[in-house]
Amino acid sequence: MRPSLSEVKADLFKGLAHPVRIRVLELLHDAEPGELSVGELLAQTGLEASHLSQHLAVLRRYRLVESDRRGSQVYYRLAYANVGGLLDVSRALLAEVLETTHSDATAHLEEQQEAARWVR
Repeated sequence: MRPSLSEVKADLFKGLAHPVRIRVLELLHDAEPGELSVGELLAQTGLEASHLSQHLAVLRRYRLVESDRRGSQVYYRLAYANVGGLLDVSRALLAEVLETTHSDATAHLEEQQEAARWVR
């Protein structure tokens, strides 16, 4: 039986569901030649090779990245340009959510301070 679109989307988000994997995808998205070697990813993430390897395997499993071996180096790139677009949209959405949350928290704090003045 074929998975539903919702199931496929959920799998996509499982692939994204770790800060390290998001960071790797952002690094690949921002990379000037469009790809980075494992050595470059190690240097930029500060991870141990085994940990990075596990996260890259998850990203490959969910088809978010592709890799090429050239000699002794393995290079990674985003599998689809839209992965970068998804990162951009999520960054903009998060900024909007944080701005709204900050505004709501500030308004709530002001209401509490005003109520405290009336109690005194």
